[in-house]
Amino acid sequence: MTHAPQPAPEAKAADGEMTSAFETFNRTFAAFRAENDDRLEQIERKLSADVVTVDKVDRINRALDEQKRAMDQLVLKGRRPALETGGSRVVTSPEHKAAFEAYVRGGNEEALRGFEQKALAVGSDGGYVVPEETEREIGRRLASVSPIRAISGIRQVSSNVYKKPFAITGAATGWVGETAARTETAAPTLAELSFPAMELYAMPAATATLLDDSAVDIDAWIADEVETVFATQEGTAFVTGDGTNKPKGFLSYTTVAEASWAWDKIGYLVTGVSGAFAASDPSDELIDLVYALKSGYRQNAHWVMNRSTQGAVRKLKDADGNYIWQPSAVAGGTPTLMNFPVAESEDMPDIGADTFAIAFGDFRRGYLVVDRVGVRVLRDPYSAKPYVLFYTTKRVGGGVQDFDAIKLLKFGTS
Repeated sequence: MTHAPQPAPEAKAADGEMTSAFETFNRTFAAFRAENDDRLEQIERKLSADVVTVDKVDRINRALDEQKRAMDQLVLKGRRPALETGGSRVVTSPEHKAAFEAYVRGGNEEALRGFEQKALAVGSDGGYVVPEETEREIGRRLASVSPIRAISGIRQVSSNVYKKPFAITGAATGWVGETAARTETAAPTLAELSFPAMELYAMPAATATLLDDSAVDIDAWIADEVETVFATQEGTAFVTGDGTNKPKGFLSYTTVAEASWAWDKIGYLVTGVSGAFAASDPSDELIDLVYALKSGYRQNAHWVMNRSTQGAVRKLKDADGNYIWQPSAVAGGTPTLMNFPVAESEDMPDIGADTFAIAFGDFRRGYLVVDRVGVRVLRDPYSAKPYVLFYTTKRVGGGVQDFDAIKLLKFGTS
């Protein structure tokens, strides 16, 4: 008689920890709603809220932020499986993996150099390409940690620049009868978007003891060491990068009032108040932002904002008195704002005078992340003795590919 495999004790403990954190968060959110309701009632009765009540609401709001941060860390831990070398995973090149491990542990380049010459590796920035399964693992971890990458379109290329043609005007069309003459249509006006892949690097250090320890999974160690560094740098560039030696962030493009929107610009709406929501019916501004986006983009739309802005949005209600921000219904899920998921990016600006603190759109169609195939590692045992440095590089680019798919909310008057 066979028995179903039982979860490991570590997995049970992690699940229990997440469940406990989720229940605590929900209790805190219930307390927040009760205190915020009290604050709003005081404002209605006396045109101002009691200082003690305001302070209590703010303290609970900060506690919600901390608890959400803790849950996010638990979710990330759960998304970091060890690299597999068997089972359902197909190891594309055991020889490459063995040669790479020999190079990392002892500096033996001969086998790895021969393998790469045979494989005709594209473009060399110094160092050697990691095994394919290690590269895939790094990509999976980046998608878990980097909020904009997780919701954007992704394209893998083998060259330094990805060029994408697009039609500015579109081809002319019309209705005709079955036997009527077809008039010649006008040719579409084409332009080209260019997404150069820029070099991103990390330099983890290892001790001789770690490298000598055969029980240490070198592939998993490299993925662990570079994921946070890569994700942090990527996350900032995808939001605010200026396009010089880095991707161009969606907030770095020319912005224009939605009524005057044109291709190659990002449209925005205003709150009408400098550095704040409007005093009356503030949720209406978010509703307007939703419907500034065409219906074809709304189906897969996300909100993008930082934790501080979420704290402000969390206090808002709709015209029926319902809170428009809602926590996830399941542990490890994503909160929603007016039934659209919220992607939390700490690189978004805080609410302030004329800041674009909230973005809304279909980022999978609106923003493109370009990954050049190949993550390279250069072993350096000399620069930081007795430690061995591993100069790890990947090439990544990014930019807006559909300017009508992303809208912004400006906390200003014009």
